[in-house]
Amino acid sequence: MKRYTAYYLDSRGDERSAGTFGKKKEADKAWQRAEGKVSEGRGGQLIRGRQTFKTYVEEKWLPNLSVEQSTLEGYTYVLYAHIMDYFETSRMMDIYANNIREWIKTLKSNGMTAANIQHVKTQLSSILTSAVKDEVIVGNPCLLVDIDPVPLKPLRIVTPEEFDIFHAALPDEMSKLLVETGIETGCRWGELSELRPKDFDFDTCVVTISRAVVQLVRKFHPEGKRFLVKEYPKDKEFRYFKVNRALCRRIQVHIEKNGLADDDLLFWYVPKQEAELPALDADPKTLGKTKPNEKGRTYQHGTTSAYTAAKCRCDHCKKAMAIYRAKRRAEGKDQPRKVRNWDTDGHIPKRWFRDRILRPALKKSGIAVDIAMHKLRHAHASWALKGGADLHIVKERLGHANISTTERYLHAMDEGDETALEAIESFRQSQRSKGRTQALVQIGTVDEQSHQGAMTTEQVLEEMKRIDQLQAHLRDQLSQSLSSGA
Repeated sequence: MKRYTAYYLDSRGDERSAGTFGKKKEADKAWQRAEGKVSEGRGGQLIRGRQTFKTYVEEKWLPNLSVEQSTLEGYTYVLYAHIMDYFETSRMMDIYANNIREWIKTLKSNGMTAANIQHVKTQLSSILTSAVKDEVIVGNPCLLVDIDPVPLKPLRIVTPEEFDIFHAALPDEMSKLLVETGIETGCRWGELSELRPKDFDFDTCVVTISRAVVQLVRKFHPEGKRFLVKEYPKDKEFRYFKVNRALCRRIQVHIEKNGLADDDLLFWYVPKQEAELPALDADPKTLGKTKPNEKGRTYQHGTTSAYTAAKCRCDHCKKAMAIYRAKRRAEGKDQPRKVRNWDTDGHIPKRWFRDRILRPALKKSGIAVDIAMHKLRHAHASWALKGGADLHIVKERLGHANISTTERYLHAMDEGDETALEAIESFRQSQRSKGRTQALVQIGTVDEQSHQGAMTTEQVLEEMKRIDQLQAHLRDQLSQSLSSGA
């Protein structure tokens, strides 16, 4: 007895069975019904795919993102700064791999680095992956697009000597203690600026990292504020570790000196007060004249005329202009503005600390390495590993999710290079000695053929010694000749 199996193609084009029947007519109806259902699904996808990229992102993707507020702020910035303008009017179903390649080409022509292109492409891919899950499009075209590789740049770690010079150039005791705490603990900025006295056990010198603070644009804060305290650090796990006893004691003195309660911030932002009018450091008459301007005129340094007409930007001329403007503001002229203060609840604004504390100290110290708070975290890891700390212990102190992140700091140390150089030099010297020995043996063989005599091992070694002495003598003569010529 004949049986008929109804086959149809699913949404991916794969052959499927809709069942087996006794009559061909029944089988035909079965596969037709199955393909009809597939077509309905495809039809729905075609309808949803006609919506524009802007519509999908603003009505579906952004409102349903389940991420932290700081991440949402970053996503929103990247979206409207680098993605939306290019794709906003495109239908979702009309975004192909070639469109993405053209977009990346545009980013390159605008000077975007490979690392940033990778970052924004990852966000676009996230949007299109969500669209696939929402059955708006069939596949993610970003997966078909390659980008330039992003080279992993070597870390430049500040040395202890450089750090000491930089630390001494910091302007006040609190900033010095904050920076010292940063390099001693390896905390992230959000963890460091949220530290409070209650986080320290001064008997055991153990610090607990249980919170972090993020700085937001007001519209991304649940209460319209600027600083949001999260009741967990970035790794979402509390961390406990010991700190240097000397640092622990300095923190304790800092708390006692400032009368801090357990819930007070350990480090805080102090709004700038209206300052007294500045004064010039020297009499302008003693400072000389500026270079001639376009009209050939010169002006006295330390005057507003030198600043405006000669466009001189020396410290004296800048200060003269600052004094002039300060006087105008004090007299109620020029629509004076109040001294700018950062909008904060007491937490230190990261940019303020970088621009007003770190950069001036870095310039004053004159060291040839850039120092930012996160780079002090790098230094903490590298110094610990360099001193022989266990890799897993350093991972736990830093709160890394993967040990591969911690392993990167192993490559920031220079001992491996030194060992390699010593090995190379040792090999070269051994090969040179071997080559000299072979050459002298050959000389001995020739001499044997010529004079029916052979060099003994002792004679070979004696000849090598004589050649080394001759080379040393020649080097001394060359050195004396160069010294007399200089």
